[in-house]
Amino acid sequence: MANIAFILLCHKDPDAIIRQALSLTAVGDYISIHFDARADPVAYKTIHTALSDNPNVAFAKKRIKCGWGEWSLVQATLYAVEAAVDAFPRATHFYMLSGDCQAIKTAEYAHDYLDRVDADFIESFDFFASDWIKTGMKEERLIYRHFLNERNNKWLFYKSLELQKKFRLTRPIPADLEIQIGSQWWCLRRRTVEAILDFLKTRPDVKRFFSTTWIPDETFFQTLVRHLVPETEIECRTLTFLMFSDYGMPVTFYNDHFDLLLSQDFLFARKISPEAADLKERLGNLYSARDMQFEISNEGRSLYKFLTGKGRVGRRFAPRFWEKESTLGRERELLIVVCKKWHVAKRLVARIRQLTNIPCIEYLFNEEDTDLPDMGGIQSTLGKRHRHRRSLMRMLFDYYDADRMVVCMDPGNLDLLEDFCRDRATTRLLEIDCQFSDDYLTGHAMRVGLAGDSTPPATLERLLPTIRHDIVHESDRIRDAEFENHLRIRQDNAPEANAVALGAFLSVPSDQALEIARADHLFSD
Repeated sequence: MANIAFILLCHKDPDAIIRQALSLTAVGDYISIHFDARADPVAYKTIHTALSDNPNVAFAKKRIKCGWGEWSLVQATLYAVEAAVDAFPRATHFYMLSGDCQAIKTAEYAHDYLDRVDADFIESFDFFASDWIKTGMKEERLIYRHFLNERNNKWLFYKSLELQKKFRLTRPIPADLEIQIGSQWWCLRRRTVEAILDFLKTRPDVKRFFSTTWIPDETFFQTLVRHLVPETEIECRTLTFLMFSDYGMPVTFYNDHFDLLLSQDFLFARKISPEAADLKERLGNLYSARDMQFEISNEGRSLYKFLTGKGRVGRRFAPRFWEKESTLGRERELLIVVCKKWHVAKRLVARIRQLTNIPCIEYLFNEEDTDLPDMGGIQSTLGKRHRHRRSLMRMLFDYYDADRMVVCMDPGNLDLLEDFCRDRATTRLLEIDCQFSDDYLTGHAMRVGLAGDSTPPATLERLLPTIRHDIVHESDRIRDAEFENHLRIRQDNAPEANAVALGAFLSVPSDQALEIARADHLFSD
């Protein structure tokens, strides 16, 4: 009879991870957990303390910092797989999960399904011949070396790629491998997993090659399974039900999706909304249920495509982005850096981006050319960003697969601040109190068109006090609004004083906050 060892990569929400582990192991299955080393150490301690006495739970022997698109995600998976292979000799299958996945069938159904089909379930399409990659880099993922994270170091990432192209620094793909691509959500038999681990011991060149490819979690296991397992023993599909919107964003499931999910020909679903408490509870109880019958209609994708194509009113299948009363999500945290000196805020968020795993976006509501991913056009103009502000922000949370995000805003955007602070998400403001010299104000007047190179000095003398007063007035309006989570750092404060506010703003340890506060030339003009 099948016994499943679930491989869980996670980085947040320890209570949900504990519930998920207890639900899956209650029926005799196993779980091996890798908790991102970037994440809150208190959260990991909570998980470890709650589950360490459970004989069906294992933890990766080594934890590493993970980043989207990096080899670190594959390495973390391998650490969790190795722990599961050693700890659970009776496990017959290894099933990849995330913290956003939940069972949509009973354990009885899942075990019987895997017993009946002696195969590995993994999407694996020819990397070059298929159209699995719709946009963006394709061959460049493989033939060039990628040492940087595109999301955290975008300019350096593309500069490195540009230089490699310029000097033709390509590299060969291992000659005996036919590169495959597909979803990272797989279920593999024990003998396949053991064959992969043995193969890696004899072929360090393969591991070295994939460690500098871009988004290797979509190619590594997919390629090795095809290399090591006969085609007749591979089911080219995932057992995890997931869908993507027209904008390339994962579709999120809500309370009214319960019946729809149970009728799909899959064992698990991704991703369940953090707000869908009723759905999470019902699915959590489902896995250990007995003698349940499932009517498989498998219409989920076609039904979703039809409904989103028609448009509709109401909340079924989740709100469309243009519907009113959209929310960022109760479990999310929007961290807003408010500063009139944009270069100061940009230096601060660059430091935050460097030292944490929190996605950071600069003045997206003030600068047209702010670096943003393609959101289907909603991000194309400042006007659209303002009109669909909450929808855009929610899509960015989904894009970065994060529950916390830092954005920069000008203190003149009081309407935006008030709107976001009314949302059900947790919103915190960090106001940067800068000093403004006459030279800076003169430059500011020129940048915004209030003055030019030929403006007489006497005119500037009358203009500068007005500009200074406007800046002070904007800050006063923010304070008068009495936002609940309003923190400030000041140019004339010592780094130790600013670190206190930064630590509360980012929810990071004091030593990390101090390292951010000590950023070189933070307040320089």
